[in-house]
Amino acid sequence: MSPQVHPWFGAWTLFRKELLRFWRVSFQTVAAPVMTALLYLLVFSHVLEGRVQVHGVSYTAFMIPGLIMMSLLQNAFANSSSSLIQSKVMGNLVFVMLTPITYLQFFLAFLAAAILRGLVVGSVIYLVAILFVDLPLVYPGWVLVFALLGSGLLGAFGIIAGIWAEKFDQIAAFQNFVIMPLSFLSGVFYSIHSLPAFWQQVTHLNPFFYMIDGFRYGFIGSGDVSPWLSLAIVSASFFVLSWLTLRLLKSGYKLRS
Repeated sequence: MSPQVHPWFGAWTLFRKELLRFWRVSFQTVAAPVMTALLYLLVFSHVLEGRVQVHGVSYTAFMIPGLIMMSLLQNAFANSSSSLIQSKVMGNLVFVMLTPITYLQFFLAFLAAAILRGLVVGSVIYLVAILFVDLPLVYPGWVLVFALLGSGLLGAFGIIAGIWAEKFDQIAAFQNFVIMPLSFLSGVFYSIHSLPAFWQQVTHLNPFFYMIDGFRYGFIGSGDVSPWLSLAIVSASFFVLSWLTLRLLKSGYKLRS
């Protein structure tokens, strides 16, 4: 009689595979985005530090949480989307689909790996940044909540993009024409109160703004909107995208053909 296998062993194996996939090329998946964030920090802090204060803190202290969150979100998306499209193009996704793993376990494994990569990148940027500027955590709980929800939301979005896409160019289009613009226009480098009224209203339609503003609130203790409003919007967005992702996985859309 063969030994009984735990029903979640498949999900753990898939999660471990996803973890090893990005960790084995950590120079590209972790070091590169950290270097990019530090270049933004060096350039903008050199130009504006001492000339601009936002929410009563230095410009550098204001900008760093935004840079951390922007990198966290982009890497969470990149992890799940690139893994799925790579498996589809190389033709090995079918072997995963043939295993007795449920669509919920598949989703959770990919989501957990995306969250972990986002948290690793964000943590490294924070640890390097505090070598140059004093950046205390006023409300660590808010930082953790928005880091988890934000990386989870973009991880789920990455799964959707990976399911829909059929080639690498389409994933690149998501990153260049959706993720990047929404990230840059979400208040990473500025307070939305510095914008004209019309553009403030437009920014309020951007879910990335609430992720970044809530995350920043945990660092400096103030933000452009209430952290509870940000939490409600980000949570609702996460659950909607997770529901949609699970529906697509259950239907086998573009996965079994």
